[in-house]
Amino acid sequence: MSSASVQAIGLTKVFAREDMNATLQALDNVSLTIQPGEFVAIVGTSGCGKSTLLRIIAGLEIPTRGEVLCGGERVTGTNPKRGLVFQEHNLYPWLTVRGNIEFALKAAKKFKGSAARVRKLLEIAGLEEFANSYPHQLSGGMRQRAALIRALAIAPDVLLLDEPLGALDSFTRMNLQDEIISLWRGRGSTMILITHDVDEAIYLSQRVLIMSPRPGRITAELPVPISYPRNRSSSDFVQLRNEILLRLNFAREDMEEFNL
Repeated sequence: MSSASVQAIGLTKVFAREDMNATLQALDNVSLTIQPGEFVAIVGTSGCGKSTLLRIIAGLEIPTRGEVLCGGERVTGTNPKRGLVFQEHNLYPWLTVRGNIEFALKAAKKFKGSAARVRKLLEIAGLEEFANSYPHQLSGGMRQRAALIRALAIAPDVLLLDEPLGALDSFTRMNLQDEIISLWRGRGSTMILITHDVDEAIYLSQRVLIMSPRPGRITAELPVPISYPRNRSSSDFVQLRNEILLRLNFAREDMEEFNL
């Protein structure tokens, strides 16, 4: 098992809008610290810069100002130590489930002696019988499970989840939430989840960060002091949900729609 701390220091991100001959500020002086092995969710209204923040942590975007440290090392680009799972599964359609996992291991130069690891991950995800199936032969939930274990195959210190369950029906989504918890507790990676679903944030994470509308700032940090497995109808769960929704509704007064 491996994990790493994540520290964002004074992140500001400004995009050039060539179509409007203007600029758009997505993030404004965002700072946060996430401990090794911690599961943190980030919620906020559409266009608040959540995905931009995650892409900067992943090394896919360069901040205008500020920096990100992962395990004490400055993030200057992508790295296998930071896995990323999107809302769309992004599996390679010409490869089987097993082939997708093996491809990730080869790209990370971790393929040698990996057969047992691949078998274990397929077992954890309940995909042993579908190891030789192609993505188009799988259900949406199976494809997302495959994407999750592909990201976990290279044993990242940090796993970044950008609305990974957003396109699924509610029943599949709840089942995969339990899968994510099992994977996190079994592998020990640091997890950062971006979601619009307040219940999902509470159900999965140990701490919820709330972001304001653009330019995005972290306006609150709320711990989730509820033991696993969690009951969505418990009084503690409902009370925390109401508190988060109240803060988000207050922040929504001057929201503008622009997805980043």
